Amino acid sequence: ENIAYGDLEATDGQIIEAAKKANIHDYIMTLEKGYDTDVGERGVKLSGGQRQRISIARVFLKNPAILILDEATSALDNESERLGQESLDNVTENYIQDSLDELCKNRTTIVVAHRLSTIKNADEIAVLAHGEILEKGAHQALMERGGAYAALYAYQFRPEDLV
Repeated sequence: ENIAYGDLEATDGQIIEAAKKANIHDYIMTLEKGYDTDVGERGVKLSGGQRQRISIARVFLKNPAILILDEATSALDNESERLGQESLDNVTENYIQDSLDELCKNRTTIVVAHRLSTIKNADEIAVLAHGEILEKGAHQALMERGGAYAALYAYQFRPEDLV
């Protein structure tokens, strides 16, 4: 029911496919009642990352023309964000970030994010600070410019031994 909120006419197969794309299906299948499990009011029995993956599944099901993502991966740790799942044919790996990238294809998408891996593939990135646009452009152009975006990127993706 939580996933189907994105499309109240969805079939069980469509709901399961959306859950797989959002990397939450395998977890759901570990629950005693699977897709019939009571997750409590506002999903209180789920972790923050699980709630976000349910929301992502809902959006896959809804398939809107315009999509606004506000910190879509904020509750997912780096391991969960990269955690793969096997597809129906047990061949193709899907990652949450890849799923979000797929979700954004062929639609107008506005992404608000601090985690730069979420926006790296955007057509245009705007770096904001104190209500002003500091710079904008594609990832590679912003990296070559060496400004605020490049500094943020270098900080987020510094070698583990420096962390």
